[in-house]
Amino acid sequence: MCSPIFPGIQLSGSTGTNYDVSSWPWHNKADDYQVRDDVSWAHGSQQFRFGASWMLYKKVQDLFGDTQGQFVFNGNYTGNDFADFLLGYANSYTELAVQDAGHWDSKSYDAYIQDNWKVTPRLTLNLGLRWDGIPHTYEENNRQSNFYTNLYNPANAAILTASGTISPNSPGLGTSPNSILNGYQFYLNGIGIAGQNGIPRGLVKNDWALFAPRLGFAYDLTGSGKTVVRGGFGIMYERIQGNDVYNAGPNIPFSSSVTFNNVSLSNPNQSLLTGQTLTAPITVASITGMAYNDYANPASYQFSAGVQHQFGASSVLSVSYVGNQNRHQNDYRDINLPNPSVLPSLIAGTVPYNTVVPYAGFNYINMSEDAENSHYNSLQVDFHSQVRSDLTLEVAYTLSRAIDPATGNGSLGDLAQVSDPYNRNYDYGPSGLDRTNVGLVNFVYQLPFFRHSSGFVHSTLGGWELSGIVTMETGLPLFITLSGPESSNGLAKATNRPDLTGTVQYPQTVNEWFNPAALSVPAPGQWGTLPKDYIRGPGRDNWNVSLFKSFLFSEARGSRLEFRFETFNTFNHTQFNNVQTSFPSSNAGAVTSTWDPRTLQLGLKLYW
Repeated sequence: MCSPIFPGIQLSGSTGTNYDVSSWPWHNKADDYQVRDDVSWAHGSQQFRFGASWMLYKKVQDLFGDTQGQFVFNGNYTGNDFADFLLGYANSYTELAVQDAGHWDSKSYDAYIQDNWKVTPRLTLNLGLRWDGIPHTYEENNRQSNFYTNLYNPANAAILTASGTISPNSPGLGTSPNSILNGYQFYLNGIGIAGQNGIPRGLVKNDWALFAPRLGFAYDLTGSGKTVVRGGFGIMYERIQGNDVYNAGPNIPFSSSVTFNNVSLSNPNQSLLTGQTLTAPITVASITGMAYNDYANPASYQFSAGVQHQFGASSVLSVSYVGNQNRHQNDYRDINLPNPSVLPSLIAGTVPYNTVVPYAGFNYINMSEDAENSHYNSLQVDFHSQVRSDLTLEVAYTLSRAIDPATGNGSLGDLAQVSDPYNRNYDYGPSGLDRTNVGLVNFVYQLPFFRHSSGFVHSTLGGWELSGIVTMETGLPLFITLSGPESSNGLAKATNRPDLTGTVQYPQTVNEWFNPAALSVPAPGQWGTLPKDYIRGPGRDNWNVSLFKSFLFSEARGSRLEFRFETFNTFNHTQFNNVQTSFPSSNAGAVTSTWDPRTLQLGLKLYW
């Protein structure tokens, strides 16, 4: 009986076709259970609130992996990948031993007390304290492993064979608790299993002393109610919810894959070159783990202070300082690093990577750490006014600076890879979302035409309304990446940048938003001197304007016909968007896309 599971087929030569069956079928579900109670009590000028809760978040999810196998045909035998496929001569075959599934639990406990106290008619205080118990996510069946530097014994360093695999005579070998892999040998020097030999179920050390104050005040400066000073401070805690343990799911000894070279499509277990049956070697594994002692819960310290003043009967001006300091933010960093002196040799390919790393027997050991810091500071001004009975206007402006270590395309969030694993400060700079200046204007204006007419004239010709939203903002930073052999500086998990050799010029044309002449390729083994997010991309100047009119049929029933004419990018101003950030490249610095051109939209809506 034929198997219903088909292997993946990749033609990696001139044809370049890929039949990928991926990990399907793939199962994933999440259930959330919560018990919570809150109590309120008012006493005199004080309002008290107390509360507590318990929550269990259960995630059941298959791990990704191709247990059906993947053949690669690259033309090694005939010179054409498709011809090799027709003959069934594969350059390589890779198969995952088991597509496992995890049952991950996240438990949360919290309690709080809050007091809103009107101290005087002009002063109100908000006083609160919260406790969070958010231990790290764990796998119900302890089907998790992690790498611990204190468990690695250099005396049991792996013995590597000439082909780069681990010798069966090597010390530090062991088997898997997974019955499917029972008997298969793994190199386990430094590997700890969840729930065994003192290893916590969540693999990292939990912090239970998470006390978070909440403080705020509002003070009527003059007693007239027209000028109010406000301020607040609070600490918020979180945890890396579960992607970190999910990424660690395929770690040895719970998962294994094998790759055989020069095999046939009909029998991937037999060598085409020798005709011998192939035996799975003990491979040099890569680890995605978590830093046991560097996993404090992420914390955000948020604060603000400002003043609001009312002008006349319907205008309010607010001026505020808003900021935050964030601690123990997450990153990924490879800790199995060779001496920097060998980086040029690794780039040149003259030194085998696994022979120069400190934890012999492993390739990269990519550890999730809660070790980064970031901050945000801003001046925020907002003016809202009913200028006249027929005109409502709001103007807002923000001057801000956001600094963080996020890499890649500037996206924020957990599990970002450190660019220079020797020096995480290499990525400390403007946030990928940092815009120095942001201005916003919106208005609604009831046009005066035939406003005071009556009857049919007002119903048909009057009552038009014009509204608009204007956005003006400076550009986002551009994360410049280095292409070519120095792009990773010879490391398994690294991202290099160019050298900055001069002043960056901004012609701001389609072909050259910025001039890459100030950039150069660093020497092999050196880290580029261009600071993270040093170069800025295009800003925006966008107008959206709309015209509205309602034709009333019956005031008693409220029936009417609403006409809408909306324009986006009203003046059809070309607004540059993305820029080529790979260097060196033929179009480095060129604009690669724009925001949408002008769009006109008409609509009718009948209310009956």
